[in-house]
Amino acid sequence: MIKNIIFDFGDIFIDLDKTATPKEMSKFGFTELTPELDHLSKLYEKGLISSSDFVSKMNHIFPKATTKELLYAWNAILLDFPDYRLEFLEKLAKEGTYRLFLLSNTNEIHINEVIGKNGAEKFERFKNCFEQFYLSHEIHFRKPNADIYQFVLNSNNLIPSETFFIDDTKENTDAAEKLGIICWNLQVGAEDVINLKSKLKTC
Repeated sequence: MIKNIIFDFGDIFIDLDKTATPKEMSKFGFTELTPELDHLSKLYEKGLISSSDFVSKMNHIFPKATTKELLYAWNAILLDFPDYRLEFLEKLAKEGTYRLFLLSNTNEIHINEVIGKNGAEKFERFKNCFEQFYLSHEIHFRKPNADIYQFVLNSNNLIPSETFFIDDTKENTDAAEKLGIICWNLQVGAEDVINLKSKLKTC
C-alpha cells in the first residue's frame, strides 16, 4: 500500500525545454557537454560551489559571453508552471491520504529564476504542499546516486515498498527501483502528473 509520494519538479510540475540552454550557449561557443562542463554543473547542482563561483568558472570557459548572457542561457530551460498542476497538488495535499515530498536536482540560480517568473506567493503555495522539500543544492546529494534516495528514506522513516516516486528521467527511476521504491517514469508530452491516481491504482 502506497503511503508516501516523492515528486520530481522539472517536467513534472514545471515545463522544461532541455534543448534551450545548449542552443543559447552555442551562440558563444558551446558545442557539446564536455567532462569539464559536466563536472562543473554537477558540483553546482550539489551546492558544492557558490553561484558566483559557478558563473565565474563558466565565464572562464566561455570568455565571449557576458554574465548576463550566461545567466539567460542557463535559465532558458525553464518554461511555465501551469496552475492546473499546482491546483491538483494542493487538492492532493488537502486530502491528506499520502505523505508528500519533493526531490529535485536543481540549483540556486534556477530556483531563484522560478520564483522570479512565478512569484513568491505561488512558489510558497507549491512548497507548502510538501512535508519536506529537498533540492539537491541544499542537501548536497543528486539523483541518480543511491545516497540521495537513502537520505530521504532514512530522514523520514519511509519504507521503500510503501513509497511512490515520480520522475521524467529513467536513470533516476531505475536507481530508485533498485532500493525497492515503486516508480513512475513519466513520459513527458504523453503523460501528466495530474493522472497520478490512475497510476496508483495499479500499485
